[in-house]
Amino acid sequence: MPIKILSVDDENDLELLLTQYFRRKIRKGEYDFHFAHNGLEALMMLLKEKDFDIILSDINMPEMDGLTLLTKINEMQNPALKCIMVSAYGDMGNIRQAMNNGAFDFATKPIDLDDLSVTIEKAIEQIHYIKTMQKEHKELTSIKGDLAVAREIQQAILPRIFPPFPEETASMDIAASMNAAKDVGGDFYDFFRIDSDHIGFTIADVSGKGVPAAIFMAVARTLLRATGIRAVSPAECMTYTNALLSQEAVNNMFVTMFYGIYNIRTGEVTYSNAGHNPPYLMKADGTVEELPLSKDIVAGAIDDYEFTEDTLQLEKGDTLLLFTDGVTEAIDKDEKDYGDERLRKLLGQCSKLSCQEIVDKVKADVKAFVGEAEQSDDITLLALKRK
Repeated sequence: MPIKILSVDDENDLELLLTQYFRRKIRKGEYDFHFAHNGLEALMMLLKEKDFDIILSDINMPEMDGLTLLTKINEMQNPALKCIMVSAYGDMGNIRQAMNNGAFDFATKPIDLDDLSVTIEKAIEQIHYIKTMQKEHKELTSIKGDLAVAREIQQAILPRIFPPFPEETASMDIAASMNAAKDVGGDFYDFFRIDSDHIGFTIADVSGKGVPAAIFMAVARTLLRATGIRAVSPAECMTYTNALLSQEAVNNMFVTMFYGIYNIRTGEVTYSNAGHNPPYLMKADGTVEELPLSKDIVAGAIDDYEFTEDTLQLEKGDTLLLFTDGVTEAIDKDEKDYGDERLRKLLGQCSKLSCQEIVDKVKADVKAFVGEAEQSDDITLLALKRK
């Protein structure tokens, strides 16, 4: 696109002078000159056509002078529109006022067209820079808006109604929370009814952060849920999910996942752990035990891997707490980790609390520990209690 220049001067000779001097750039389509004979006429043109790049304006004109026109241009709040003011050599008072009022540069009469050409080129450089910044700002604003929508969608696909199984409130309690470190996160949790006696539940942490992790998170959650509701065992569910994820994974992405099936009537938990943090078992008497470390690999790494499963018995009053490493690896301003020992000590005080109270208490303690330090990773928790 040519640079669109509006020359404002009550001397008709200037129009011929400019078109003759810049004729090559005009023919090449680099410059597009327009002409007005006073400030009022120029203002009407600016209001009608908002794509002018440079205003080359005389200061002393009838009807509306150049300083008044400059004031009106400033009111348009277009930083990419540059004004070059022209006045007699001795009129330094008005030139100084024009520069103080935001003019880009000035030229004195009689105009040195070589010098004016250099001034115009300088203005064009500034215009290109500002327009590039405006474009990038617009793109960033659009991306930020898209991320806000993505965050809403991501939160919407996670269960948010508690208690999720009102008909089972006498026998079980469950609560969960996910707080992303960025606009969208790579952690997720989920739970769903398999049949009248069994509930499937999971927590997971995708490698990386941001949009790629969020997309991989949505795929992993969908695959695991779609497989889990078919009432297959945790090991079978994890094996099948892993095989599909491994085929679709890009950039060496993977996910640590814990998937369990809870028997509402007996309190038995059958589970498979794909390289995830071992959950904590909070006994009704206040003791806290860590489940054994997983011997299985992360999901999404090797497509023909066969996962194993284990069993756990929840007695009445026992609670199982699942979490991602955003909890234990949260860091304060001195870059110290929250740590497993701090979490374990806190959980020893929570055995009598509801699942929602436990989740809230852990989140509050992590937040207090971190203080003003920036959240470094997604923080996700899921608590399951046998009543």
